Parts: sequence; C-alpha cells; structure tokens
Amino acid sequence: MAALDPKAILAGRRPGRPPVGALVVIAVSSLCLLVVLAVTAGEGPTFAQGLLLALLPLPLLLAGVLSLDRLEPEPPDALVLAFLWGAGVAVLLAMVLNTAGLTLLWAPLLGQEEGFVVTAVLGAPLVEETLKGLVLVGMLWFRRHEIDGPTDGIIYGSMVGLGFATVENIHYYTVAGPDALAATFVARGIATPLVHPLCSSLTGIGVAAAALAAPGLRRAVPVLLGLLGAVAYHALWNGAATLGTGATVAVYVVGLGVLAGLLVVVRADRVRTVASIGRYLPPYRAAGVVTGQDVAMLVSLPARRRARDRVRAAGGNGPARALRDYQQAATELAMLHRRAERGLVDRPAFELRREPLLVLMLAARQAFGPLLPEAPPR
Repeated sequence: MAALDPKAILAGRRPGRPPVGALVVIAVSSLCLLVVLAVTAGEGPTFAQGLLLALLPLPLLLAGVLSLDRLEPEPPDALVLAFLWGAGVAVLLAMVLNTAGLTLLWAPLLGQEEGFVVTAVLGAPLVEETLKGLVLVGMLWFRRHEIDGPTDGIIYGSMVGLGFATVENIHYYTVAGPDALAATFVARGIATPLVHPLCSSLTGIGVAAAALAAPGLRRAVPVLLGLLGAVAYHALWNGAATLGTGATVAVYVVGLGVLAGLLVVVRADRVRTVASIGRYLPPYRAAGVVTGQDVAMLVSLPARRRARDRVRAAGGNGPARALRDYQQAATELAMLHRRAERGLVDRPAFELRREPLLVLMLAARQAFGPLLPEAPPR
C-alpha cells in the first residue's frame, strides 16, 4: 500500500498528480469568501456574534449531509470545493448582481420598495441558484466520473447550498442588531437552515441525471429542469415572506415534502448501488480480488463498519485504512461496471479506470486479509 496513492486512485486521477484544477478553484473561492467577510464585517456591530451563530449549526448540518454519503464517499477536495464555491464565489457574485439589478433596473422601473420585492422574489432566486449551479455543471464537465447517481448530485448540491447559506446568515445576523439577533437566529439557523441546500440539491439531481444520460444536447434538459425547480422553490420561499404567516407555513410544508422526496431518492439509489455490488463483483472471485464474505460485507454499511472495527482491533489503524480503501474501491468498481453497461464509458476508458482499482483492492487485501479470514461455510 505504501507504493500506491489510494486517494488518487479513488478520485480517478493519476497517482502523484495533485488536483490542480480543484486547488485553483478552492483558492479563488477562498479569496472571494475573505472579500465577502471583509464587506460584511463593516455592515453592523454584531459581526463576531453573527459569525459564531452562523457557524454554530454547521457541524450538525455537514454531518447530516455526509451521512448520506457513507456507501461511496466523495473525494474530500471535491466536497471542499463545492462548499467554498457556495460560500465564496456564489455569494460575492450574487451580492454584486442582485445589487446591480435592484439599482439599475427594478428600482428605476418600480420604485425602491417594489423594486426590492421583485429583486427578492424573482431576481435573487434566478441569480443565486444559477451561480450555485455553475459549480455543479463544472463538475459534470470536468469530473463526471465522480457522479454515479442522484445521491452524488444531492451531496454536492447540499454542500454548495450550505456554503452559501452559512455566509448569507452571517450577513443577516450582522445587520440584525442586538435586539433582533436571537429571533433572526431562530428563524434562519434553526427553523430554515435547509432552504438553500434543498434548492441546490434539485439542481444537483438534474446534473446527476445528465451525467448518466447519453452524450449530446439532451444532457442539458435535466440540468435545466433541476435548475428550474431550484429557482421555483426559492422564489416561492422568498415570495411567501411577503404574503404572511399562512403562505410561509404552506411553503415550509412544501419544503418538508421536497426533503422527504430527496431522502426517498437517496434510499432508492443506495438499493441500486448495493444491487450493483452484488451483481458485478462476484466474477472477480476467481482472480482473488473478492471473496464471498467480502461481497456480503460490502452490501451492508453495518457489516462494513464491523469489519473495520475487527481489523483495527486486531492490527491497528493501518490495516483498517486499507480495508476502508478496499470498500470504497470495490464500490467504485461496481459503479464503473454500471456506467459501462449503460454505454457511458468506452472500453479503453473502462480499462484505464478499472486497472488501478483492482491493483488497489489486491494490495489492500494483502494488508487486511489475514486479519479478516474467510468465515467457514455453514
């Protein structure tokens, strides 16, 4: 395992080659985030409190999103990129474009008050969801191999939305002032922390559908439909705030329905992934890559965890990490077969991706195999 680069193999990049593109986007997004924080710090007297309150629920929200990703964890650099794009580039450009739209278009046409309402209900949803969705479209273009199903789209969309919502909340808490700070936190940090993640998850599902579609302009259709859904719900939410409590409650219930629907999609996608593992991996038993016990372990998250705990207790963290890499590589291999069967990967690309996964799995087996012997047949 020491001679291999498991992170590179699992991410589908050449070993020894850092993800330069991702690092550049992360750096630019971080710079944009610093600019936004510097601007926000001058908006009111409660910036430090606002920053703390915005960050307070973030660990719980991130844990909830990442818990959906346990069967086939996404590369950390891609997750960080998505979050920082939402928190930096998307927020900064949204500030500029929303302000320009209000100042140059809607306020001169409709007056300041009506122009603000139109900006909030129509302009902001379109601008913000488009900006958040750009990074998802970029991943579709440059890292399509990472998007194996709707769960991945939901994960990346949620990360973008969480980044955007966190920084947006810093602004709202900062300008709220001491008297309204507690109420603003309850409204935004406790009651409605998932509005932005829900919206961008809809775009993410559209991007995931495009990643699994045949090449061509038809790929644009699900992306546009997902973006339309995101803009529509965002507009409903912002518009409800101008119509009173009843409308807000109704849109909130719609959001709960969207959340429930997303969880159903994740559950169905997990079932498909498990079925793919059970279908595509058994033929590799003859090559010594998997055993019957391995397949039974790989199709169950609790069994995966118990196997890692057993190996860690017997051999320490090194073999346990090897088993974790083996589990993820096996899942990636099954997903690769599924994409190939659907005609999304040609034979040369299939072999180019499969070979390092098999090498990693065989090397990992040497590290943990003696600590996880084959169970005797019953």
